[in-house]
Amino acid sequence: MRKAVSIIGSRLFQLIIMILILSFATFVLMKITPGDPVRALLKVDDVISTTDDKERVMKEYGFDKPILVQYVQWLWNVAQLDLGESIISKRPVLDIILDRLPATFALSVGGMIALFVIAVPLGVLGAVYEGRWPDYISRWFAILGASIPSFWLGLLLIYFFSLKWNLLPVMGKGTLAHFVLPSITLGIAMAPLYIKILRERLVSTLQSTYIESAYARGLGKGRILLFHALRGSLVPLVTMFGLSIGSLLGGITVIEILFSWPGMGEMIVQAVMQRDYPLIQGYIMVVGLLVVMTNLIVDLLYLIIDPQIRHGKEIS
Repeated sequence: MRKAVSIIGSRLFQLIIMILILSFATFVLMKITPGDPVRALLKVDDVISTTDDKERVMKEYGFDKPILVQYVQWLWNVAQLDLGESIISKRPVLDIILDRLPATFALSVGGMIALFVIAVPLGVLGAVYEGRWPDYISRWFAILGASIPSFWLGLLLIYFFSLKWNLLPVMGKGTLAHFVLPSITLGIAMAPLYIKILRERLVSTLQSTYIESAYARGLGKGRILLFHALRGSLVPLVTMFGLSIGSLLGGITVIEILFSWPGMGEMIVQAVMQRDYPLIQGYIMVVGLLVVMTNLIVDLLYLIIDPQIRHGKEIS
């Protein structure tokens, strides 16, 4: 128990350090990125740009202060859940993100469900029937899934399931049917690596001595696979899940644009095109926080899944 508390405390400390580094890097990058937020503000306000106007806006938004002072002020506001105001819409950034976050979260969950529905059966089949035709199908699917760009796969699914066979809606968000195509696209795009890792881990586990001992005790093949081999093989999948959160949020942007999904991906593309710096900063901070929080949850799952870690072994 003491070891578990120590791991949680250590991860929380690392989380705070990572958030501080991320926030500083994000703030500085926004300051050195090409483009002038003052010009963007004046253009939105339809005001003829004069020197007095520029000075007024710079003073109003604090752009005339040193970068470090601006960062400390911004960080203090962020600590009070104030991410600033959008240059374009004039709405609080936090409100805009919270409006979009549920749609992205729902699609991410749909994609992860599709991922595990695809990856776990194929990974298990590949390991159990190693060297036979189910194993070849598993590996063939993994290679094919890794080779197809997600946007092209999405276009294929739209063509067949929406336009040709009229089974599912093309785009938008409304019913459960709207989740199917973007979730499958996301799941197939991420599944190949999970299939490969699960198959290799299961092949190794099924050849281990403790599995042979389980057979010697008279346990059935299905019970050994589900309650002994598969449980131990879930640890690398949990690791992959934590590491792939960043890739998931990056890849989901393409899927949201392709299917006109009203999530954060579509929002951030518009913000970049309109040079809406406060919204971009807020988005990066929220996504970064989600990634490090997910990794913290993954570390906690280690304690539940792997008793060795719970009783003292370090997380690798």
